This record gives sequence, structure tokens and C-alpha cells, in this order.
Amino acid sequence: MSAPGHNTWFAGAGVFLTVGIQLAVTVVVLFFLGRWLDERLGTSPWLMLAGLLLGIVGGMIKFFRSAIALGREEDAHSNRGGDQ
Repeated sequence: MSAPGHNTWFAGAGVFLTVGIQLAVTVVVLFFLGRWLDERLGTSPWLMLAGLLLGIVGGMIKFFRSAIALGREEDAHSNRGGDQ
């Protein structure tokens, strides 16, 4: 059997890992999409660079929104007198 706080630690860490993975996947997918389009349309390297830039910007926006939401949840939890 696990310790009482053991599962809550994993749940909190899982949320942060998910946010990081989303950022990485967004950047990689849009990079390769731009690269593939460059090969098809002969516009190398412009669509690859546009995909990379779009992936970075979009991923960072999602990352910051998620981080802010997690911070608000943590603040609300601590204001209610959650376990410390």
C-alpha cells in the first residue's frame, strides 16, 4: 500500500509533465509539417521556419495559459486550507 501523500505528488507531477510534452510535440509537429510542405511546394526553407516559429509561439502560449491555470488552482486549494 502507498503512503497517503504519494498519489497526490504523482498527480501534480503528471500535470506538469503533460504541459511540457504538449509544448515539445507542438513544436516538432509543426516543424515537420512545414518541412513536408516545403518539399511538396518547393519553398524550402520558408514553410519549415514558419512552422517552427508558429509551433514555438503557439506552444508557449498554451504552456503559459496552463501554468497560470495551475497556479490559480494551487492558490484556490491553499486558500481553502488544503493539506500542507
